[in-house]
Amino acid sequence: QSSADLDFASVQRDNAELERRCQEVIDRCTAALEKNPIAFIHDVGAGGLSNAFPELINDIGLGGKFELRNVPNADFGMSPMEIWCNEAQERYVLAVPSSSLSFFEQICERERCPYAVVGLTTHNQNIEVNDSLYDNRPIDLDLDVIFGKPPRIQREFQSQIRSNTPLDLNEIHIEDAIERVLQFPSVGSKKFLVTIGDRSITGLIAQEQMVGPYQVPVADCAVTIAGYETYVGEAMSIGERTPLSIINPASAARMAIAEALTNMASVQIESLDRVVLSANWMAAAGAANEDQALYEAVTAGTTLCKDLGIAIPVGKDSLSMRTQWEDKGIENEVVSPVSLIVSAFAPVRDVRRLLTPQLSSIGSELLLVELGTQQRLGGSALAQVYCQLGNDAPDVDDSEKLKRLLSFAHRVHQLELALAMHDRSDGGLLATLLEMAIAGRMGVSIEVSGRWQEQLFSEEPGLVFEALLTKSEDLVRLARDLGLRIRRVAHTTDRRDFTIFKDGESVYRKDLFELEKLWSKTSYLMQRLRDDTKCADSEYHLIESDHPGLNESLTFSIDDGRLCSTFVNATQPRVAILRDQGVNGQIEMAAAFRAAGFSCDDVHMTDLFEGRVSLNSYQVLAACGGFSYGDVLGAGGGWAKSILFSEEVRSQFEEFFTRTDTLSLGVCNGCQMFSRLKSLIPGADSWPNFERNESDQFEGRTIQVRIEQTVSPWLNGMSGSQIPVPVAHGEGRVVFSFGSEIDALAENQQVALRYVDGFGESTMRYPMNPNGSTDAIAGTVSHDGRVLILMPHPERVFRNVQNSWTDRAHCDREFSPWIRLFQNAAHALK
Repeated sequence: QSSADLDFASVQRDNAELERRCQEVIDRCTAALEKNPIAFIHDVGAGGLSNAFPELINDIGLGGKFELRNVPNADFGMSPMEIWCNEAQERYVLAVPSSSLSFFEQICERERCPYAVVGLTTHNQNIEVNDSLYDNRPIDLDLDVIFGKPPRIQREFQSQIRSNTPLDLNEIHIEDAIERVLQFPSVGSKKFLVTIGDRSITGLIAQEQMVGPYQVPVADCAVTIAGYETYVGEAMSIGERTPLSIINPASAARMAIAEALTNMASVQIESLDRVVLSANWMAAAGAANEDQALYEAVTAGTTLCKDLGIAIPVGKDSLSMRTQWEDKGIENEVVSPVSLIVSAFAPVRDVRRLLTPQLSSIGSELLLVELGTQQRLGGSALAQVYCQLGNDAPDVDDSEKLKRLLSFAHRVHQLELALAMHDRSDGGLLATLLEMAIAGRMGVSIEVSGRWQEQLFSEEPGLVFEALLTKSEDLVRLARDLGLRIRRVAHTTDRRDFTIFKDGESVYRKDLFELEKLWSKTSYLMQRLRDDTKCADSEYHLIESDHPGLNESLTFSIDDGRLCSTFVNATQPRVAILRDQGVNGQIEMAAAFRAAGFSCDDVHMTDLFEGRVSLNSYQVLAACGGFSYGDVLGAGGGWAKSILFSEEVRSQFEEFFTRTDTLSLGVCNGCQMFSRLKSLIPGADSWPNFERNESDQFEGRTIQVRIEQTVSPWLNGMSGSQIPVPVAHGEGRVVFSFGSEIDALAENQQVALRYVDGFGESTMRYPMNPNGSTDAIAGTVSHDGRVLILMPHPERVFRNVQNSWTDRAHCDREFSPWIRLFQNAAHALK
């Protein structure tokens, strides 16, 4: 039974920084390879320790004795049941052999990660929990009681025929339909959600949500890279068609799987049988005929996967998706329809072999490849915006044809027949083509025949490809050879408008900017409620400006031959990759330096405090990005104070900065920390502080900066270049305590980088200046240039493939312009 007390009890407090420390411990353990002290590991989720510990010892095949009061707990008011069952999830339970415990404890202490030995394994298959406070034993059970084969839950239902009202869309007008559909949340832009997440972290991201020079969130799938010296990677996509469940639960399940697979078709995966799915089922079991709906959906989904040869090795279910309450004596109930959220994963041999929705060639053809001739509108965005659902849902009627559609996409990648690709989903063909046009800022002319409602808004599975005229016939032949339907539905134009012709007659024409504003309006209004209103307005009105978006303009060439072989191993300069608790950018920082020929050491602040490491051993100091100490004392504040308040460590830093044979780099959180150490850094008196972003929100974006004229060895030969780069921070706004400081920086040529617009002009306009920094400053250097601090993340994009967007002319380039920064450091130390 649901109650307000239970709702309150389910609330959890998050502690991301503590979870980060746990992850660092796990990473250090696994990096030890054969010395890895972790024998078994289990996350803490539903059920808390009451689930995690029994499963852990059961996996080992042993029993266990636990002491409840050894569990770390700052809330002394919790009962034994609450300690054992609470679902705080920033924890893991581990089995560590006694012989490895000392090594494990050293790692935890180095990472400042709390841990506790709470029990021991036993040979009898029993779990015993003692409570030293009450001197009793709250739990003493055979594991068979917990893990024995319980009787299967039996659910019975009487099959019922669903009755839904047919759609009536005859009286709607095309202009009104388009306006409504583009503002529908499932169709319109989700940028207000995308930009508040860090999507460049790790430097192993080949494809994120944003696409093209105008950074439009229309990517079909995510692609990550397996390492810093490879193009092997992974693709991930999602499918979900819950509204269809009200019409036909089986169709909804098949369509969710199909959507995940057509989304993934934008990247060349090895083969369909390498795809695996995670299935997340949700239903209101026991309500009305929802048991029947769940049965039909599960049967349909698993049958389709068997036909496709795809495994579902993991999944999750939530079967209580309804709520009841009483209001003024009236019983109310909300029941969620059966839903399947499908996450698809597959290995990728070359992450560069992907197509985005960005249109790129004037006069090219846009071709739709689909499974058949049906154009059902049930459950579509068009139906929903007119407060209807219909009785005929789109579906995968033939699993073999879906297989052929995916095989077709694979062959298109192999033969390089297409310039762009996008799947047909929410909003139908109209939304698909418009998103492609917006991503490329290119006009599109559409041709439909028959009923425009079905032609433009049906959400049957399908893929749209952009192809040059010289390649379109090859696409047509390939589709027909596979028994697929293919149609030329549109072509690109040199006009900046979106035009629809029906049977040769123009029925709709609208400026592309107007449509993009319409498509972005719902996201913009949400952003305006949440963030600084002026910033939200600035970004929204940027749509209608003729700025050229991201573009690269270099004053130097990228010399791949100077990489890695710059030094003989014995003479490699050593760089201390410095981090503290909460820092998360050390791996990509080390990778960037290594690519330029450095020898990199992972140096935690605890290494310096405890004397295991001395900065005297290094020529370069690199402070990494993240959220040290949770930024509770201001960005970089806790990290800096830990140095300033320790006489021995402070003197080490002061001596390092004073040495004339060293270089220092501070990025993001490291930049914020270095700025608070300016009293130790010669020639840094005029450096700014870094305050909360003007938008009052975390900003994760790709912007562009201009390299200014300085004497810094880091930026040698780069001045005047305009380069795209990611930012990811909540407190990056440059603020000066005194007006004289900014004058001194400019006079001494200590401004290293400035945020610029697409024309290369320094800008205060949001989001091109993502935080409202004074004078568009993105980074500064010390007086002699040896210390460089900057908020953007060049270390995350030192390879070309790591960039959110890159000019097609540079697609075959191995390294991005930012490798020059690390090369410069290497050559300065020769």
